[in-house]
Amino acid sequence: MNDWTTSHDRVLAQRNAEGWMFLIEAARDLRTTGAIAPSGKALARALTDPVRTQAPHPLAVLEAGAGTGPVTRALIPQLSRGSRLDIVEANPRFAARLRHLVTTHPHLTATSAQVNVHQTYVEQLDTDQRYDVIVSGLPLTNFTPVQVERIMARYMELLHPGGTLTYFAYLGTRKARALTASRAEARRHAAVDEIMAAYQRTYATGRWTVWANLPPACVWHLRRPLVSADQPAPQLDGTRR
Repeated sequence: MNDWTTSHDRVLAQRNAEGWMFLIEAARDLRTTGAIAPSGKALARALTDPVRTQAPHPLAVLEAGAGTGPVTRALIPQLSRGSRLDIVEANPRFAARLRHLVTTHPHLTATSAQVNVHQTYVEQLDTDQRYDVIVSGLPLTNFTPVQVERIMARYMELLHPGGTLTYFAYLGTRKARALTASRAEARRHAAVDEIMAAYQRTYATGRWTVWANLPPACVWHLRRPLVSADQPAPQLDGTRR
């Protein structure tokens, strides 16, 4: 009982610390910290489901925008022997925390999984690696349409044909933005929504609502087609979901 209490208290203290860290970083830069709280367990599970369903095969996995590591902690125990996980995080304080997580995680001492933290933007990641699964935690609605196009094109470039991209968006934010945003911001949000809707129409294989998250979120799975390694980016037709 004492051991459980000690462990439980440690987990609660860690979550509180991460919550405060998110608030501080969001205040510094909303473009790189798009949430005010770390992802919950239910959201992390939905985002990492393509990794779990492909086990025990060795996989190459990329996590972009890992933050303080709630999804990383869900990913690492799912890595089969011989797998590779590249973690991309531009925020230097988050990246330092992720390196500590990687060096102290007990699962990695029991497997030959290779895990590396890269402090950079995913568009600038210098690698020839192609990935079976990409898990994105980037706050796409905080970016410009040009940045979103670059990020999504980079994701598709980094995926193996047949590979899966998972990402999430908070529910209800469109209505909230409509009430508070300037006209310029509203146009930017609408353009980003249109870009993402085009990718969803072209590549989506699943969509799930995670109510057990704060705030609730929608998780999308997109798959790069097997038929062509050079399939062009989806065309925008003005239709939005």
